[in-house]
Amino acid sequence: MGNTLITQIYESIKKLLIYKPPKNPKPFVLDEIEKGRSDLAGPQPQEELNQAARELKTLIDYSRRLEELITKSISAFRSNDTAVIGRLPEEVEALKKVKDNTAPVLLSYDSAAEPLDRLVSPLLEENKALIDRLYNSDINKDILIRRFEIAGDQPVKAMLVFLDGMIDKQILDLGILQPLMLLDTGKTKPVGNELLTTISENCLPSNQTTPVSKFKDVADAINGGDTALFIEGVEQALTLSTKGYKQRGVERPQIEQSIRGSQAAFSEGLRTNTGLLRTMLPTNDLVTEILMIGDRVPQKCAVMYLKSVANPDLVAEVKRRLKGISTDYIVDLGMLEQFIEDHPGVIFPQMLSTERVDRAAVNIAEGRVALVYEGVPFVHIVPVTFFSFFHSVEDFSLKPPAGSFMRLLRIVGTLVAVILPSMYLGINYFHQEALPTELALAIAGAREKVPFPAVVEILMMEFSFELIREAGLRVPGLLGSSIGIVGAIILGQAAVAANLVSPIMVVIIAVTGLASFSIPDYRLAFALRITRFAFLLLSAMMGLVGLSFGLLVITVVMCSMKSFGMPYMTPVAPKTMAGYDTLIRGPVFRQEMRPDQLNAQDSRRQPAVSRKWTKEKPVGKKEEKE
Repeated sequence: MGNTLITQIYESIKKLLIYKPPKNPKPFVLDEIEKGRSDLAGPQPQEELNQAARELKTLIDYSRRLEELITKSISAFRSNDTAVIGRLPEEVEALKKVKDNTAPVLLSYDSAAEPLDRLVSPLLEENKALIDRLYNSDINKDILIRRFEIAGDQPVKAMLVFLDGMIDKQILDLGILQPLMLLDTGKTKPVGNELLTTISENCLPSNQTTPVSKFKDVADAINGGDTALFIEGVEQALTLSTKGYKQRGVERPQIEQSIRGSQAAFSEGLRTNTGLLRTMLPTNDLVTEILMIGDRVPQKCAVMYLKSVANPDLVAEVKRRLKGISTDYIVDLGMLEQFIEDHPGVIFPQMLSTERVDRAAVNIAEGRVALVYEGVPFVHIVPVTFFSFFHSVEDFSLKPPAGSFMRLLRIVGTLVAVILPSMYLGINYFHQEALPTELALAIAGAREKVPFPAVVEILMMEFSFELIREAGLRVPGLLGSSIGIVGAIILGQAAVAANLVSPIMVVIIAVTGLASFSIPDYRLAFALRITRFAFLLLSAMMGLVGLSFGLLVITVVMCSMKSFGMPYMTPVAPKTMAGYDTLIRGPVFRQEMRPDQLNAQDSRRQPAVSRKWTKEKPVGKKEEKE
């Protein structure tokens, strides 16, 4: 039958109506995990069989070692080998410790316990099985296990465990494997934990060797780039410092740039940052305490302070809050701040974040506490006040008049950045009589052809400026600054030419943007940028009365805040001894006391007369005759 038009129509309709299974497989859909499928539901039958098999294998290994010792003893007594016979008591004692750890009740208890809570076993195979379970060594190719024998008259089996890419291979080869495998003295080795002590003190040139008993400590060391050494018959493991992962070196500050002062900035390495602070504060009074933050992925956090200066209650409170964090993983100090700050719902920062080593060192010397986090090139300082965010490193390098002028300029710039658009909007809507007649007529003439009300006009310009600022930050390299400059010029000129905004509005937004750049702290500047939008809405509804109401609410909120127990607005509210380093930068030789609000152990920074040379006669000056 020919393929006529009717048959073609019939076949087409048939294809549409009759279902055919798709040729391609169904796409992947990420469904929820079924209940009872996770490991939290208890051990499955296969897991129970695996645990029984591991226990049986442990008992068989112990039986094999016992058989070898019996055979060795019979051979030594028959041949009257005094050297071997003299070592038999030590080997029997070591095997007795193995027997104590292979009791069926103890093996069942260890199998039921969490892997990280278990103790290091004297059996090497038991430790390897637990390492395989912890790190999924069958699929995880980062974990490496190096088996070897410690040389000598009595070779001892040993095992090194480390993560590839986290260690220095040269240290591992020349500082650990070579001394243990080749440079043996041939003397009779002790057994048990004494063997571990002998190896740590006499064989290994590593600068840090720490014996540990729990697998949690072993896992923390391995995850941090160290190597774990397990020895047959020893109930402890030895963690060796072999860190060698790549990290960024010390560079110039990128955000807090200054003409004067140190040019060193923090990097991502925790120990690099603590070393930089110790370089700036070379004293044995500087204490570094390291805490682990995070339940599933623990990260190191260093708490640094001067022991004889910082308030002990402050240090204890900081450590209490850090230890009281229960979460899987914290990647940044900004996340850590939200966990431990007093008022997480307030937008204003309650910790001072700095990338400059000298700025952190100055605050530590005053009695504050520094938080250094692994992988973060910033350091947080606690406690702080609102006025601390307007201080800059250059203030300490300039003369008092210049430093005071710069601080006052920053305060004025902050006020302009926060209230200038709102003040213009309130006067334009409700208080036209506050302007001179000529200025009011000039503004009205400039806005004659603009079709939008002033609030829409100012919001359009504000959002455009924020978009330009964000684009300049996100575009890499020199192109970012070019986009900011060109975008602002083109948008401003085009908006005025198209009668979308008035020229006076462009001037106000430009002055506001420039004033916001005078705020030294980025997080405070961001908080004030958001506050500016709230003030705009209040001014649009109630004029200058709404702006005053907004300022009053912000003042009340800030006066009620605390940063780790210290009032946020001190020394203004509550009133305390201000000193010469709050708003006005006084001479350094007049700053005799530390900030009063810190309640430091030693509140005096220097004696009343710090320039003692002014009380002495110049060298070589002849005494005047009486």
